[in-house]
Amino acid sequence: MLVQQTEVAEKTPQIIFAKKILIVEDETLFARAVQKRMQKAGFDCEHAETLQDGRAIAKQFEPDIVLLDMRLPDGNGVDLLPELVAGGMTVIVMTAYGELSDAVNAIKLGAIDYLKKPIDLEELLLIVQKNQKTAALKTSLDYSRQRDLRVADHVNLIGESAAIQSLRMQIARIASLTSDAAPPSVLITGETGTGKDVAARLLHVSGAYNNKPFVHVDCASLPAELIEAELFGHEKGAFTGAINARPGLIEAAEDGTLFLDEIGELPLTLQAKLLNVLERRVVRRLGATKERSVPARIIAATNRDLHEMTQTGKFRSDLYYRLNVMMISLAPLRERGEDVLLLAKHFMQLTEKRYGLAKHSLSASAQDALLQYIWPGNVRELRHQISRAVLLSTSTQITATDLALREAKLEQTNGNHQATNLKLPITLEASEKSLLLNALESSHNNVSEAARVLNISRMTMRYRMDKHRIKA
Repeated sequence: MLVQQTEVAEKTPQIIFAKKILIVEDETLFARAVQKRMQKAGFDCEHAETLQDGRAIAKQFEPDIVLLDMRLPDGNGVDLLPELVAGGMTVIVMTAYGELSDAVNAIKLGAIDYLKKPIDLEELLLIVQKNQKTAALKTSLDYSRQRDLRVADHVNLIGESAAIQSLRMQIARIASLTSDAAPPSVLITGETGTGKDVAARLLHVSGAYNNKPFVHVDCASLPAELIEAELFGHEKGAFTGAINARPGLIEAAEDGTLFLDEIGELPLTLQAKLLNVLERRVVRRLGATKERSVPARIIAATNRDLHEMTQTGKFRSDLYYRLNVMMISLAPLRERGEDVLLLAKHFMQLTEKRYGLAKHSLSASAQDALLQYIWPGNVRELRHQISRAVLLSTSTQITATDLALREAKLEQTNGNHQATNLKLPITLEASEKSLLLNALESSHNNVSEAARVLNISRMTMRYRMDKHRIKA
């Protein structure tokens, strides 16, 4: 994770459906019938016969939904509507025959639905239930977006190396690009653990997209038999089990950012469909005939050499060139010099804060060990090693022994700690295999636990193990 973000200790609230209804209606018999039916369905109801009473009860009762009649003894329901909407209440208007213009005006002022009298009570209940769910889901979505914005406030680039300075300039430059046309796609490359996903998040929040949706799609973890439906969506009956229409993750990005992580794992059969999305900016759900526009910016990331994959036929060359309009390449941690110490101190502080621990420091031997180690797992591995050392150390000073960097054995010579016996992988493939073996060893060959240590899905862990012919 080249780009670091402070953990936000806040849980998503449980969706609670609306339970309180205010009926503003001067026809007493009808209002009582509505109140009785709503109460039977589990709602808490209050009734007002005038605008004045409705205004007073709304302030005290704080209803979730208001059923508002248009014609009242002391005025028109439209006069109360803006106050109710401003108070966060869901308003459904009820209008008599010949008052359709009032209903249209009410919708313009924020009412979400209207019913024409005479009203069937069962129909009214269905509409109330539909709108209460919609309102609750919208509240949850608004919360999620606000939470993302709060997380974005803590996204930072940790480090002062030349690689980080260059990265800052690249992100700022790409984020500043604005146009009425479709935004250019961005390809982020780098080894496992360098922070491609968080770099994508930083790019998202640094420009005009910061208050828009950010949809992260891990192409390696999506089930092979469902990946097409997950990405492109489907209509009802498109395949066995498709009992309802559902938008895909591409549509879910709306006018924000679609981040396709591990794009090199996308099956060839779907690469042509993705190319069509990028070229024409439209998507068609499974089983549909209608195409839907795709205004989202596309960011893709990979730790694989896509150019080499095009030479061997494992990745479409036309898709590669279409994705690679703008490229950001993340340097491995071993090429970032003393950034490793800044990151280590940052991770120590995060661990201390999370678990309420005393402040820790790095001994000279620990600093030497951190600088000499090759970090095959990059920043992700550093974070796990530092967190482990802080949690298990019996002292507030972290030593080289606490770090337990088994790939680099250190010996002390004349007071200086030097790497005299390094058993280091020298290729990316060897480094990845070594990281997998270390994770499996530390987890006693528990694949799920090893995947958690490496911060990857169990499916991705299994894929990597098969790739390197590792048994567990």
